[in-house]
Amino acid sequence: MYQTIGEYLEYLELEKGLSQNTIDAYRRDLENFDDSLDIENIEDVDRIMINSYVRKLKENQYAPTSIIRKVASLRGFFKWASAIGIIEKNPASTLEQPKVPQRLPKVVSIKEIEEMLHNNLDPLQHVMMELLYSCGLRVSELVNLKINDIDLSSKYVRCFGKGSKERIIPIGETAKNIVKEYLAERDLLIKKYNLTTKNFLILPSGRFVTRQDVYNFVHAQGKIIHKNISPHTLRHSFATHLLENGADLRIVQELLGHSDVSTTQLYTHISKKRLKEVYFSINS
Repeated sequence: MYQTIGEYLEYLELEKGLSQNTIDAYRRDLENFDDSLDIENIEDVDRIMINSYVRKLKENQYAPTSIIRKVASLRGFFKWASAIGIIEKNPASTLEQPKVPQRLPKVVSIKEIEEMLHNNLDPLQHVMMELLYSCGLRVSELVNLKINDIDLSSKYVRCFGKGSKERIIPIGETAKNIVKEYLAERDLLIKKYNLTTKNFLILPSGRFVTRQDVYNFVHAQGKIIHKNISPHTLRHSFATHLLENGADLRIVQELLGHSDVSTTQLYTHISKKRLKEVYFSINS
């Protein structure tokens, strides 16, 4: 079955255009399932085996979100294998997708954002913080930015989200000035290390900024306001603050790059009544 998994991952990359991070997640999930079985051929997998695997995940106290992702990986894999004729019957065809637990996302206040932004940040730290918050970027979108993805004259940032989906996000005057300040610092690094890269974010050492670099930086910033936060906390806060200040839910959906407005609802703290009014007004 290991070879079949490899073919499926190749399909996800070449045909579906999924990001490398997403493909790696599928690989881990499917290889974990394969390792749990005492069989070699995909044709031998049945619904009982899948049910047993999901039950063991629950018994081993995997987080509900992890189980949901693993089940989705199995459903997609077996659906593909059935569609191209590798297996005659899809053992996961009636496998139910567990419900996502409805939890309000963690956010920080505008005052806390300002406190972190005014914490003697260097130009690189300042631009990372600003783009994560004022543009609502995912950490992967931030580290993958290229120099030509930012147009200061038109005041926008172009990024590529899940499934390589492109979106354009406006930037304000404050963010524009912060980007300008960083670009001057970046130019010095380009000359110092004789770099030819188009990567937007570069560390003072000349190394490209990684996801872990961003996580470490944001976590350290959280200590200033005595909170355990991640880059996604800033994305949550971006959406929440927009909605609290009267932004339309559909606009926030576009800025976040969500294909379904119902997903955007998880990023808000506005009342259920307000959510229902906006949701049905744009879907009527």
